[in-house]
Amino acid sequence: MKTSQHWMRNCASAIALLLSAAAVAAAPPKADTLYQNGYVYTVDAHDSVQQAIATRDGRIVYVGDNHGAQALVGASTKVVDLHGRMLMPGLIDGHMHPMMGGAQLLACNLNYEALTIAQFQSRIQACLDQQKGKDDSQWLMVVNWFQQSMLPQGTEATRATLDALPTARPVIVLSSFGHSTLANTRALQLAHIDRTTPNPAAGSITRDASGEATGILEDLAQDLVVKLLPAPTATENLAAAAAALAALREQGVTSFLDAMAERDGLLAFTTLQQQGKLTARAHFAPRIPPEDGPQAGKAVADVVALARQFDQGAIKPSPSVTLRNAKLFMDGVIAAPALTGSMVEPYFVDQGTPQQPHWVPGTSRGPATYFPPKVLQALLLGLCKAGLDPHIHVDGDGAVHETLDALRVMRAAPGCKAVRPALAHDEIVVPDDFGRFAELNATAVLSFQWGKPAPDTVAGLKTYLGPQRYAILEPQELLLKAGTRIAYGSDWPVDPLNEWFALKVGVTRTNAPEAGPEFAGKLGPQNGLPRAAALRAITMNSAYTLRQESQTGSLEVGKLADLIVLDRNFFTIDAEDIANIKVLQTMVGGKVVYQSKDF
Repeated sequence: MKTSQHWMRNCASAIALLLSAAAVAAAPPKADTLYQNGYVYTVDAHDSVQQAIATRDGRIVYVGDNHGAQALVGASTKVVDLHGRMLMPGLIDGHMHPMMGGAQLLACNLNYEALTIAQFQSRIQACLDQQKGKDDSQWLMVVNWFQQSMLPQGTEATRATLDALPTARPVIVLSSFGHSTLANTRALQLAHIDRTTPNPAAGSITRDASGEATGILEDLAQDLVVKLLPAPTATENLAAAAAALAALREQGVTSFLDAMAERDGLLAFTTLQQQGKLTARAHFAPRIPPEDGPQAGKAVADVVALARQFDQGAIKPSPSVTLRNAKLFMDGVIAAPALTGSMVEPYFVDQGTPQQPHWVPGTSRGPATYFPPKVLQALLLGLCKAGLDPHIHVDGDGAVHETLDALRVMRAAPGCKAVRPALAHDEIVVPDDFGRFAELNATAVLSFQWGKPAPDTVAGLKTYLGPQRYAILEPQELLLKAGTRIAYGSDWPVDPLNEWFALKVGVTRTNAPEAGPEFAGKLGPQNGLPRAAALRAITMNSAYTLRQESQTGSLEVGKLADLIVLDRNFFTIDAEDIANIKVLQTMVGGKVVYQSKDF
């Protein structure tokens, strides 16, 4: 009997040991970081909201309630109490120019301000005074000139404006829109621009009534002077890239697309990545110039060669460099005074008097698209075969229409169903084309901040477009209702880098109160986007355009731990207050890359 009892006790002990071992084996590995007691907005298929999220080895291992997360807490787990704060996926900016943006943070900067001629001159003179050691051969480049907001409204600066400054140096002033540059006479002389200089194929030299250059150079005509600037050094490029990354992580941007990448920028960001200083997932789209379009094979091969040199392969927790897109410009901008956007119907002209203006359709539809239809079709087919996604600048409705036509041809070709074309800007679209984006699976990458009353819309477009087109300007809601996938791109430094102001405008279509009473109210009859649609645009939909939606864009188990913590709840605050949101923490691949002193 004792032997039997002893045997039973041994069996019980063995079973207990086995059960204990099984429990240990079944226990989940502990998390590196756990966030709890939060408003965790996931952007999953159901836009679900949870309380807690845990990360390990750069990936998300848990999303759910507080109770379920406790099993992941170990001795080394960092537990963060959100105290109800909102946590969401990191922002993905699907169209920007970070090298230019970073360089401009360090340059002579007009900061997008509305200026009189006297103020304009004074600000540039201050930069000249700060550089008194420069000799007369050295160029001064001035950036972030909000050309459309010169005061009083309608004021136009010319080379004479710059010539009045007491300097012999060549001076150029870059419009924030990126499609216009003002040059002084010295700069024009060095570029050999005079009344006989022909316009480039995709640009124009603005001239006065006598045929003389006014100093304003549009689109590719800018290259005539910009190419004369001394190339930045490798050290300067690294500083620009580092400045851009600092601005991005403070805004909560965890991935971006450089929508006009050049070799210098690729080298700079790659160097930072090799040094362990890349704090956002960096995607690049090298530009195919219009003059290279007729040789589609060579143009595509040039992009492929860059991809072979710089693309670092599959997305992983640590940020890396990716090159799988190519940039094409189909037109310029619809904003006055450039009016280089390609339109289906002509721009309006004033046939009245200053006292009684009378705006009627004119004869100009803007320039012909920079890539003729057959050339564009050949390029798109070439990009398809090379496995590259086209990212196409289309501002006017004519450029949009021709691009959609070319995409239809591409989609009909064998093997081209998987291409992910993106049409950037789409400021004006003919109504018949709204539904074609979804039909052709083309993503509209929009800059929400443009959809507000401002000098470039109310004063610059209302008259030139006429009432019918003005009513559908910045057609965010109209495209969404037609089933279009909408992604977001800031186009920085065309505007200041302020993703939260852009989201606020996307939701409200209103400007900031300090813009003044003349720009109060909502732009046009359209409604703003639903808040969930606005956030999906800057997360999952932008991730789709970069082919990383299986890794980022939402907070789901297995995805990369790219997330941000906000100081207020995007969904519960007043819509106007969205512009005031501050990012408290930015995490990329499980590593905190930015933290506010307030968190």
